[in-house]
Amino acid sequence: MSKELRIGLIGCGFMGRTHSNAYNRLQNFFPDLKTKAVLKAACARNKDSVEAFAKQWGYESTETDWKKLIARDDIDAVDICTPNDTHAEIAIASAKAGKMILCEKPLSRTLAEGEEMVKVIEKAGVKNTVWYNYRRVPAVTLAKKIIDSGKLGKIFHYRANFLQDWTISPDVPQGGAGTWRLDVGAAGSGVTGDLLAHCIDTAMWLNGGIKDVSAMTETFIKERVHHDSRKKQKVGIDDACIFHCHFDNGSLGLFESTRYARGHKALYTLEINGEHASIRWDLHDMNRLEYFDHRDESVVRGWRSIHVTDGDQPYMDKWWVPGLIIGYEHSFIHQAADFFKSLETNKPCNPTFKDALQTQKVCEMVIESANTRSWKDTGVDW
Repeated sequence: MSKELRIGLIGCGFMGRTHSNAYNRLQNFFPDLKTKAVLKAACARNKDSVEAFAKQWGYESTETDWKKLIARDDIDAVDICTPNDTHAEIAIASAKAGKMILCEKPLSRTLAEGEEMVKVIEKAGVKNTVWYNYRRVPAVTLAKKIIDSGKLGKIFHYRANFLQDWTISPDVPQGGAGTWRLDVGAAGSGVTGDLLAHCIDTAMWLNGGIKDVSAMTETFIKERVHHDSRKKQKVGIDDACIFHCHFDNGSLGLFESTRYARGHKALYTLEINGEHASIRWDLHDMNRLEYFDHRDESVVRGWRSIHVTDGDQPYMDKWWVPGLIIGYEHSFIHQAADFFKSLETNKPCNPTFKDALQTQKVCEMVIESANTRSWKDTGVDW
Protein backbone atom coordinates (compact mmCIF):
# COMPACT_ATOMS: atom_id res chain seq x y z
CA MET A 1 0.00 0.00 0.00
CA SER A 2 1.41 3.38 -0.97
CA LYS A 3 2.20 6.14 1.49
CA GLU A 4 0.95 9.70 1.11
CA LEU A 5 2.81 13.00 1.03
CA ARG A 6 0.35 15.77 1.78
CA ILE A 7 1.32 18.93 -0.08
CA GLY A 8 0.64 22.49 1.00
CA LEU A 9 1.28 24.89 -1.88
CA ILE A 10 1.93 28.57 -1.12
CA GLY A 11 1.59 30.83 -4.16
CA CYS A 12 -0.82 30.16 -7.00
CA GLY A 13 0.76 31.92 -9.96
CA PHE A 14 2.80 30.59 -12.87
CA MET A 15 5.07 28.37 -10.78
CA GLY A 16 2.15 27.17 -8.69
CA ARG A 17 0.62 25.84 -11.89
CA THR A 18 3.78 24.05 -13.03
CA HIS A 19 4.25 22.38 -9.65
CA SER A 20 0.60 21.39 -9.35
CA ASN A 21 0.67 19.84 -12.79
CA ALA A 22 3.78 17.88 -11.76
CA TYR A 23 2.10 16.41 -8.68
CA ASN A 24 -1.01 15.51 -10.67
CA ARG A 25 0.98 13.59 -13.30
CA LEU A 26 3.23 11.60 -10.97
CA GLN A 27 1.00 8.56 -10.51
CA ASN A 28 0.24 8.42 -14.24
CA PHE A 29 3.81 8.31 -15.46
CA PHE A 30 5.84 7.23 -12.40
CA PRO A 31 3.61 4.43 -11.06
CA ASP A 32 6.56 2.75 -9.34
CA LEU A 33 6.79 5.53 -6.75
CA LYS A 34 5.80 4.22 -3.33
CA THR A 35 4.57 7.61 -2.13
CA LYS A 36 1.50 9.31 -3.54
CA ALA A 37 1.14 13.09 -3.81
CA VAL A 38 -1.99 14.41 -2.12
CA LEU A 39 -2.86 18.02 -2.90
CA LYS A 40 -4.07 18.93 0.56
CA ALA A 41 -4.15 22.74 0.52
CA ALA A 42 -3.38 25.74 -1.69
CA CYS A 43 -2.65 29.15 -0.21
CA ALA A 44 -2.81 32.66 -1.65
CA ARG A 45 -3.94 36.01 -0.28
CA ASN A 46 -7.01 36.44 -2.49
CA LYS A 47 -9.81 34.12 -1.35
CA ASP A 48 -11.64 33.97 -4.68
CA SER A 49 -8.55 33.32 -6.77
CA VAL A 50 -7.14 30.63 -4.48
CA GLU A 51 -10.48 28.83 -4.38
CA ALA A 52 -10.66 28.88 -8.17
CA PHE A 53 -7.07 27.63 -8.36
CA ALA A 54 -7.76 24.81 -5.90
CA LYS A 55 -10.80 23.69 -7.85
CA GLN A 56 -8.90 23.72 -11.15
CA TRP A 57 -5.88 21.78 -9.90
CA GLY A 58 -7.51 19.45 -7.38
CA TYR A 59 -6.52 20.81 -3.95
CA GLU A 60 -8.77 19.65 -1.12
CA SER A 61 -8.81 22.96 0.77
CA THR A 62 -7.53 26.53 0.77
CA GLU A 63 -5.90 29.06 3.06
CA THR A 64 -5.28 32.80 2.72
CA ASP A 65 -2.63 32.93 5.47
CA TRP A 66 0.50 30.85 4.89
CA LYS A 67 1.18 30.66 8.62
CA LYS A 68 -2.11 28.80 9.10
CA LEU A 69 -1.16 26.37 6.33
CA ILE A 70 2.18 25.60 7.96
CA ALA A 71 0.51 25.06 11.35
CA ARG A 72 -1.79 22.36 9.97
CA ASP A 73 -1.13 18.80 11.09
CA ASP A 74 -2.34 17.42 7.75
CA ILE A 75 0.50 19.08 5.77
CA ASP A 76 3.73 17.09 5.34
CA ALA A 77 5.54 19.23 2.75
CA VAL A 78 5.39 22.94 1.99
CA ASP A 79 5.93 24.03 -1.62
CA ILE A 80 7.00 27.69 -1.83
CA CYS A 81 5.97 29.39 -5.09
CA THR A 82 5.91 32.97 -3.83
CA PRO A 83 8.01 36.02 -4.77
CA ASN A 84 11.62 35.92 -3.56
CA ASP A 85 11.14 38.27 -0.60
CA THR A 86 9.03 35.67 1.24
CA HIS A 87 11.16 32.57 0.60
CA ALA A 88 13.30 32.92 3.73
CA GLU A 89 10.48 33.60 6.19
CA ILE A 90 8.27 30.80 4.89
CA ALA A 91 11.09 28.25 4.60
CA ILE A 92 12.44 28.95 8.07
CA ALA A 93 8.98 28.74 9.64
CA SER A 94 8.27 25.53 7.73
CA ALA A 95 11.51 23.93 8.88
CA LYS A 96 10.83 24.84 12.50
CA ALA A 97 7.41 23.24 12.10
CA GLY A 98 9.08 20.04 10.88
CA LYS A 99 7.77 20.25 7.32
CA MET A 100 9.61 19.11 4.23
CA ILE A 101 10.28 22.03 1.89
CA LEU A 102 10.30 22.42 -1.89
CA CYS A 103 11.26 26.01 -2.77
CA GLU A 104 11.20 27.81 -6.09
CA LYS A 105 14.44 29.39 -7.31
CA PRO A 106 16.34 31.48 -6.51
CA LEU A 107 16.80 30.32 -2.93
CA SER A 108 16.67 33.87 -1.56
CA ARG A 109 17.16 37.54 -2.35
CA THR A 110 20.54 37.76 -0.64
CA LEU A 111 23.35 35.52 0.51
CA ALA A 112 22.64 36.38 4.17
CA GLU A 113 19.03 35.23 3.81
CA GLY A 114 20.16 32.04 2.11
CA GLU A 115 22.74 31.25 4.78
CA GLU A 116 20.14 31.59 7.52
CA MET A 117 17.75 29.35 5.59
CA VAL A 118 20.36 26.63 5.19
CA LYS A 119 21.34 26.87 8.85
CA VAL A 120 17.78 26.40 10.08
CA ILE A 121 16.85 23.73 7.51
CA GLU A 122 19.92 21.63 8.31
CA LYS A 123 19.34 21.96 12.05
CA ALA A 124 15.74 20.82 11.60
CA GLY A 125 16.87 17.91 9.42
CA VAL A 126 13.91 18.21 7.05
CA LYS A 127 13.97 17.00 3.44
CA ASN A 128 14.39 19.87 1.01
CA THR A 129 14.99 20.78 -2.62
CA VAL A 130 15.06 23.89 -4.82
CA TRP A 131 13.27 23.84 -8.19
CA TYR A 132 16.13 24.40 -10.64
CA ASN A 133 14.13 22.47 -13.22
CA TYR A 134 16.48 22.74 -16.22
CA ARG A 135 18.66 20.01 -14.72
CA ARG A 136 15.74 17.68 -15.39
CA VAL A 137 15.42 18.37 -19.11
CA PRO A 138 16.43 14.97 -20.56
CA ALA A 139 18.89 16.48 -23.06
CA VAL A 140 20.63 18.44 -20.27
CA THR A 141 20.73 15.36 -18.05
CA LEU A 142 22.25 13.45 -20.99
CA ALA A 143 24.87 16.20 -21.30
CA LYS A 144 25.75 15.56 -17.65
CA LYS A 145 26.20 11.85 -18.36
CA ILE A 146 28.43 12.57 -21.36
CA ILE A 147 30.60 14.99 -19.39
CA ASP A 148 30.93 12.62 -16.44
CA SER A 149 31.94 9.81 -18.81
CA GLY A 150 35.02 11.81 -19.81
CA LYS A 151 34.12 11.89 -23.51
CA LEU A 152 34.81 15.63 -23.74
CA GLY A 153 38.24 15.35 -22.12
CA LYS A 154 39.63 18.40 -20.35
CA ILE A 155 37.08 21.24 -20.40
CA PHE A 156 38.27 24.58 -21.75
CA HIS A 157 35.14 26.72 -22.16
CA TYR A 158 31.60 26.99 -20.82
CA ARG A 159 29.27 29.64 -22.22
CA ALA A 160 25.61 30.30 -21.63
CA ASN A 161 23.02 32.98 -22.24
CA PHE A 162 19.41 33.61 -21.25
CA LEU A 163 17.70 36.31 -23.30
CA GLN A 164 14.23 37.86 -23.04
CA ASP A 165 12.59 41.07 -24.25
CA TRP A 166 9.51 41.64 -22.08
CA THR A 167 10.62 44.74 -20.12
CA ILE A 168 11.79 46.99 -22.97
CA SER A 169 8.80 49.33 -22.73
CA PRO A 170 9.16 52.10 -20.12
CA ASP A 171 5.45 51.68 -19.41
CA VAL A 172 5.98 48.30 -17.73
CA PRO A 173 5.58 48.97 -13.97
CA GLN A 174 7.63 47.62 -11.12
CA GLY A 175 5.95 45.71 -8.30
CA GLY A 176 2.60 43.96 -8.29
CA ALA A 177 1.59 40.38 -9.01
CA GLY A 178 2.79 40.31 -12.61
CA THR A 179 5.89 42.51 -12.45
CA TRP A 180 7.32 41.97 -8.96
CA ARG A 181 10.54 40.80 -10.66
CA LEU A 182 11.27 44.46 -11.49
CA ASP A 183 10.97 45.51 -7.83
CA VAL A 184 14.31 45.09 -6.05
CA GLY A 185 12.58 44.73 -2.69
CA ALA A 186 10.64 41.70 -3.85
CA ALA A 187 13.17 40.17 -6.24
CA GLY A 188 16.56 41.05 -4.73
CA SER A 189 18.11 41.43 -8.18
CA GLY A 190 17.01 41.44 -11.79
CA VAL A 191 18.21 39.09 -14.51
CA THR A 192 21.04 37.87 -12.28
CA GLY A 193 18.77 36.17 -9.75
CA ASP A 194 15.95 35.42 -12.16
CA LEU A 195 17.67 34.12 -15.30
CA LEU A 196 21.41 33.79 -14.69
CA ALA A 197 20.70 31.79 -11.52
CA HIS A 198 19.37 29.04 -13.81
CA CYS A 199 22.49 29.24 -15.99
CA ILE A 200 24.81 29.22 -12.97
CA ASP A 201 23.11 26.25 -11.30
CA THR A 202 23.24 24.21 -14.50
CA ALA A 203 26.85 25.26 -15.17
CA MET A 204 28.14 24.20 -11.77
CA TRP A 205 26.17 20.94 -11.94
CA LEU A 206 27.72 20.15 -15.32
CA ASN A 207 31.17 21.68 -14.96
CA GLY A 208 31.96 22.13 -11.27
CA GLY A 209 32.38 25.12 -9.01
CA ILE A 210 32.86 28.72 -10.15
CA LYS A 211 35.91 30.20 -8.44
CA ASP A 212 35.75 33.90 -9.26
CA VAL A 213 33.79 36.35 -11.40
CA SER A 214 34.12 39.67 -13.20
CA ALA A 215 30.82 41.27 -14.18
CA MET A 216 29.04 44.29 -15.55
CA THR A 217 25.36 45.13 -15.30
CA GLU A 218 23.09 47.81 -16.71
CA THR A 219 19.70 49.22 -15.81
CA PHE A 220 18.46 50.76 -19.05
CA ILE A 221 15.31 52.39 -17.67
CA LYS A 222 16.25 54.18 -14.47
CA GLU A 223 12.73 54.94 -13.18
CA ARG A 224 9.41 53.13 -13.45
CA VAL A 225 5.98 53.64 -11.96
CA HIS A 226 5.53 51.40 -8.94
CA HIS A 227 2.39 49.27 -8.99
CA ASP A 228 1.55 50.05 -5.35
CA SER A 229 2.33 53.76 -4.99
CA ARG A 230 1.47 54.69 -8.62
CA LYS A 231 4.50 56.99 -8.46
CA LYS A 232 7.75 56.87 -10.38
CA GLN A 233 10.54 55.30 -8.36
CA LYS A 234 14.17 54.44 -8.99
CA VAL A 235 14.64 50.97 -10.50
CA GLY A 236 17.00 48.92 -8.34
CA ILE A 237 17.32 45.73 -10.39
CA ASP A 238 19.69 44.87 -13.24
CA ASP A 239 18.11 44.73 -16.71
CA ALA A 240 21.18 43.08 -18.24
CA CYS A 241 24.27 41.31 -16.96
CA ILE A 242 27.42 39.89 -18.54
CA PHE A 243 30.11 38.11 -16.56
CA HIS A 244 33.09 35.90 -17.13
CA CYS A 245 34.66 33.53 -14.65
CA HIS A 246 37.14 30.79 -13.81
CA PHE A 247 35.84 27.34 -12.92
CA ASP A 248 37.64 25.14 -10.40
CA ASN A 249 38.64 22.77 -13.22
CA GLY A 250 40.57 25.53 -14.99
CA SER A 251 38.01 26.24 -17.70
CA LEU A 252 36.73 29.71 -18.56
CA GLY A 253 33.09 30.72 -18.43
CA LEU A 254 31.12 33.42 -20.25
CA PHE A 255 27.53 34.25 -19.27
CA GLU A 256 25.05 36.80 -20.59
CA SER A 257 21.48 37.61 -19.66
CA THR A 258 19.13 40.44 -20.56
CA ARG A 259 15.46 41.32 -20.81
CA TYR A 260 16.27 43.73 -23.66
CA ALA A 261 17.00 41.30 -26.50
CA ARG A 262 14.19 42.09 -28.95
CA GLY A 263 12.89 38.92 -30.58
CA HIS A 264 13.80 36.57 -27.72
CA LYS A 265 11.12 35.41 -25.28
CA ALA A 266 13.17 32.76 -23.49
CA LEU A 267 16.37 31.91 -25.36
CA TYR A 268 18.51 29.77 -23.05
CA THR A 269 21.56 28.15 -24.63
CA LEU A 270 24.70 26.52 -23.32
CA GLU A 271 27.85 25.19 -24.98
CA ILE A 272 30.81 23.33 -23.52
CA ASN A 273 34.11 22.90 -25.39
CA GLY A 274 36.48 20.13 -24.35
CA GLU A 275 39.77 18.65 -25.44
CA HIS A 276 38.11 15.96 -27.55
CA ALA A 277 34.50 17.00 -27.99
CA SER A 278 31.90 19.74 -27.56
CA ILE A 279 28.21 19.78 -26.68
CA ARG A 280 25.55 22.46 -26.99
CA TRP A 281 21.87 22.79 -26.11
CA ASP A 282 19.08 25.27 -26.88
CA LEU A 283 15.87 25.53 -24.86
CA HIS A 284 13.96 26.35 -28.07
CA ASP A 285 14.83 22.86 -29.32
CA MET A 286 14.96 21.29 -25.90
CA ASN A 287 14.73 17.65 -26.98
CA ARG A 288 17.97 17.83 -28.96
CA LEU A 289 21.57 17.76 -27.80
CA GLU A 290 24.23 18.68 -30.34
CA TYR A 291 27.54 16.81 -30.10
CA PHE A 292 30.86 17.16 -31.93
CA ASP A 293 33.68 14.64 -31.49
CA HIS A 294 37.06 15.42 -33.05
CA ARG A 295 38.00 11.73 -32.80
CA ASP A 296 35.49 10.83 -35.51
CA GLU A 297 36.91 9.91 -38.91
CA SER A 298 37.68 13.18 -40.70
CA VAL A 299 35.48 12.50 -43.73
CA VAL A 300 32.36 12.28 -41.52
CA ARG A 301 33.45 14.58 -38.71
CA GLY A 302 30.90 17.25 -37.83
CA TRP A 303 28.18 18.30 -35.43
CA ARG A 304 25.60 15.56 -34.87
CA SER A 305 22.07 16.13 -33.56
CA ILE A 306 20.98 13.70 -30.86
CA HIS A 307 17.19 13.49 -30.64
CA VAL A 308 16.66 12.70 -26.96
CA THR A 309 13.48 10.59 -27.08
CA ASP A 310 14.70 6.99 -26.75
CA GLY A 311 13.87 4.88 -23.72
CA ASP A 312 17.53 4.43 -22.76
CA GLN A 313 18.01 8.20 -22.50
CA PRO A 314 17.31 10.05 -19.23
CA TYR A 315 13.66 9.98 -18.09
CA MET A 316 12.36 9.05 -21.55
CA ASP A 317 11.34 5.50 -20.61
CA LYS A 318 8.45 7.11 -18.70
CA TRP A 319 6.96 8.84 -21.71
CA TRP A 320 6.13 8.06 -25.33
CA VAL A 321 7.71 6.02 -28.12
CA PRO A 322 11.05 7.10 -29.67
CA GLY A 323 10.72 10.17 -31.85
CA LEU A 324 7.91 11.80 -29.88
CA ILE A 325 8.94 14.80 -27.81
CA ILE A 326 8.08 16.16 -24.37
CA GLY A 327 7.97 19.77 -23.16
CA TYR A 328 8.91 22.36 -20.55
CA GLU A 329 6.36 21.14 -18.01
CA HIS A 330 7.92 17.69 -17.92
CA SER A 331 11.08 19.03 -16.27
CA PHE A 332 8.98 19.83 -13.19
CA ILE A 333 7.38 16.38 -13.25
CA HIS A 334 10.88 14.88 -13.30
CA GLN A 335 11.99 16.97 -10.33
CA ALA A 336 8.88 16.06 -8.35
CA ALA A 337 9.48 12.39 -9.17
CA ASP A 338 13.12 12.66 -8.07
CA PHE A 339 12.04 14.25 -4.79
CA PHE A 340 9.52 11.48 -4.11
CA LYS A 341 12.13 8.87 -5.01
CA SER A 342 14.58 10.50 -2.59
CA LEU A 343 12.11 9.84 0.23
CA GLU A 344 12.40 6.12 -0.53
CA THR A 345 16.19 6.07 -0.83
CA ASN A 346 16.81 8.56 1.99
CA LYS A 347 19.21 10.44 -0.28
CA PRO A 348 19.20 14.20 -0.99
CA CYS A 349 17.20 15.51 -3.95
CA ASN A 350 19.65 17.92 -5.53
CA PRO A 351 19.84 20.79 -5.68
CA THR A 352 19.24 21.02 -1.95
CA PHE A 353 19.13 24.34 -0.10
CA LYS A 354 22.86 23.92 0.55
CA ASP A 355 23.52 23.43 -3.18
CA ALA A 356 21.33 26.41 -4.09
CA LEU A 357 23.27 28.53 -1.60
CA GLN A 358 26.36 28.06 -3.77
CA THR A 359 24.45 29.52 -6.73
CA GLN A 360 23.38 32.38 -4.46
CA LYS A 361 27.02 33.05 -3.61
CA VAL A 362 27.90 33.39 -7.29
CA CYS A 363 24.91 35.66 -7.96
CA GLU A 364 25.84 37.94 -5.07
CA MET A 365 29.47 38.18 -6.17
CA VAL A 366 28.35 38.93 -9.75
CA ILE A 367 26.36 41.92 -8.49
CA GLU A 368 29.19 43.03 -6.21
CA SER A 369 31.74 42.70 -9.00
CA ALA A 370 29.60 44.86 -11.27
CA ASN A 371 29.13 47.48 -8.56
CA THR A 372 32.85 47.65 -7.69
CA ARG A 373 34.20 46.97 -11.19
CA SER A 374 36.55 44.32 -9.83
CA TRP A 375 37.14 40.56 -9.74
CA LYS A 376 35.42 38.79 -6.86
CA ASP A 377 36.09 35.38 -5.33
CA THR A 378 32.85 33.46 -4.88
CA GLY A 379 33.67 31.29 -1.88
CA VAL A 380 31.77 28.44 -3.54
CA ASP A 381 32.24 24.99 -2.02
CA TRP A 382 30.96 22.66 -4.75
